[in-house]
Amino acid sequence: MKSRSHIMVVDDEEVMLTLLDRILKHEGYEVTTASDGNSALVLMKKRRPDLVILDIMMPGLDGFQVLDLIRRRYDVPVIMLTARHEVTNLHDALALGADDYVRKPFSRLELMARIKAKLRRARPEITVDYEAV
Repeated sequence: MKSRSHIMVVDDEEVMLTLLDRILKHEGYEVTTASDGNSALVLMKKRRPDLVILDIMMPGLDGFQVLDLIRRRYDVPVIMLTARHEVTNLHDALALGADDYVRKPFSRLELMARIKAKLRRARPEITVDYEAV
C-alpha cells in the first residue's frame, strides 16, 4: 500500500521540479512544487505538506533562509537537496534544522528511502511499502 502523504518540492530548476514531481507521483505521493522561496512559504501555509524537499541555491530567498522561516512556523520534516558538496553547507543545513541532506545528482532509491524514513517518524500512522524502497 502506498502512502498518500503530501510532499512539497522547492527548486528553481524546472527540470528538477518536473523530475521530482514525476518520481513522487509515481510513488503515490501528492506533490506541490514551488520554484522559489517566497512561493514555497505561501504554499506551506495553504497546503501544509507532510514533508519538504528544499534546494539551497535559489534566487531571492535561498534554501537556508526558507528553512529558517519554515522552522519558525512549522514542524515538518525537511530534506535539503543540493548540488553544493561543501561540508559547511551540510553543517549549516543541519544546524538550522534540516532533517536530512541529499546531494545532486541523487539516487532515486536513496532519496525515496530517506523520504519514507522521515515520513515514518513524522507520521507513524502512514503505511509504507518497504518492498518499493
